[in-house]
Amino acid sequence: MKRVSSAATLALFVSSGVFAAEAPASRSQVAEDRWWKHVEVLASDAMEGRDTGSKGYATAAGYVSKELASLGVKPMLKTGFLQPMALQSRRLIESKSSVALVKDGKTLPLVQGEDVVLSSRQGDNGTVDAPLVFVGYGLSIPELGHDDYAGLDLKGKVVVMLQGGPGNIPGPVKSHFSSWAERLKVLKAAGAVGVVYLQNPKLLELPWERVVGSNKNPTVVFADPSLNDSRGLKVTVVANVTQSQKWLEGAPHTYEELVALANADKPLPKFDLPLRLKAKLAFDVKPLKSMNVVGVMPGTDPVLAKEYVVLSAHLDHVGVGEPVKGDRIYNGAMDNASGVAAVLEVARQLHDQQEKPKRSVVFALVTGEEKGLLGSKYFASRPPVPITSIVADFNLDMFMPHWPFTSVVAHGKDESSLAVPLAEVAAKLDVQVLADPEPDRNLFVRSDQYSFIREGVPALFFKFGYTPDSEEQKVFKQWLTERYHAPSDDLSQQPVDHEGAARFITFLTALTNAVADAPGRPYWNDDSFFRRFAKPAPEADPAP
Repeated sequence: MKRVSSAATLALFVSSGVFAAEAPASRSQVAEDRWWKHVEVLASDAMEGRDTGSKGYATAAGYVSKELASLGVKPMLKTGFLQPMALQSRRLIESKSSVALVKDGKTLPLVQGEDVVLSSRQGDNGTVDAPLVFVGYGLSIPELGHDDYAGLDLKGKVVVMLQGGPGNIPGPVKSHFSSWAERLKVLKAAGAVGVVYLQNPKLLELPWERVVGSNKNPTVVFADPSLNDSRGLKVTVVANVTQSQKWLEGAPHTYEELVALANADKPLPKFDLPLRLKAKLAFDVKPLKSMNVVGVMPGTDPVLAKEYVVLSAHLDHVGVGEPVKGDRIYNGAMDNASGVAAVLEVARQLHDQQEKPKRSVVFALVTGEEKGLLGSKYFASRPPVPITSIVADFNLDMFMPHWPFTSVVAHGKDESSLAVPLAEVAAKLDVQVLADPEPDRNLFVRSDQYSFIREGVPALFFKFGYTPDSEEQKVFKQWLTERYHAPSDDLSQQPVDHEGAARFITFLTALTNAVADAPGRPYWNDDSFFRRFAKPAPEADPAP
């Protein structure tokens, strides 16, 4: 399949939002074609990878705004469809930055890009010289009987942690406490100054060279410091798997021993390391602006219309970066033009159906997901309607239509009453609902639904279903290895199941209708950990 040319893309972009007349075709074929045409536009080279704050991203936001308007979606903000936000771009100046280990008075310089990468999200200009302590997984969940920091003195130290977590902790809860925002609360309170992150080979998603390449792109943070809850350490280092033993030289356990314990789900020891970390950091910080695209399809019920179901997907990708096989444009076709295109097509189906939803439906195409869920955090913390009036979020991010849509993984299904309409709609459409096949990937907190969850909104995050060790899982893992955050996530990739994508859009439309039309609003289950974030629902207006 050829990549759409820039000229063709721009021709589509400047159109009225209605594509050229199509030859007679089945309704399913038309739905497939419409979804893919959006993907072709958003993942074309003309969009230059839709990096947060870039010209390509602004062009994509304009395209999405125009498409929503053509489907009867209304602006929610004084600024129209666009919700602007002030950001900062932070780039590590590698030539002025360094990192080394010190043992017995001898300094071992570490090579950036070979031994380690230094995160540009943490730290400010300056130096760090601190002892190291291994803290297992670096998770603190005392209420579930797990605290890797118990009894440790972390003040002024850099903690070394291994990717993963104990198997007896439920996946969504483990994911929540694995988030940097939660880890930083504990680390900053304990006085730690930095983190070294050791990867587990079993859990790797990206080849090392792609980790290095992506780290050359700037990090983006909010200009308003009060919104930056994932910052506050002096240094964060990610170690190359092949060089991880360097951090454990002279320690009571080797890197291989610790990985073996983790993979056998045995407790990890904690111990001081006979090493110090010395680092020098220099950053280039510049102002940046980007925006969410937000619109609403007003509900038809005079009371329920004051409540909102949100459909979200991130519009950004990672832009133009390090060349791979001569290609520098990271098109982001599956990540996440596919999800944005699906949201647009759900809007079309809601617009075209005879009976419109009773509750209002919000379409939020957000920026900065790749930079740390920035756009969704901004939306959820500064929503255009009271956050208590938002009853649910359905989020799409790499829903992965690479095989027929016969099953779905809905992250968060065990946490709220959304499981009921999910099961009913799935049964009607002959779709099987599967459990999360890889809970250690922490997907529950790695996309934009997490911003809504932290504000108390029940949410679901969708993927095409697969089971452990299935052929579908092999396809997905191969995609991660070859295409995730790579220029090859483009329009030429195969397989893409267009019919499966169309079936999924019908499924999501039906689920949106079910929740939007239900008499009662969704609620967190009594035994859900995330129920603690719930806010009291607004009282209904008194009857006249």
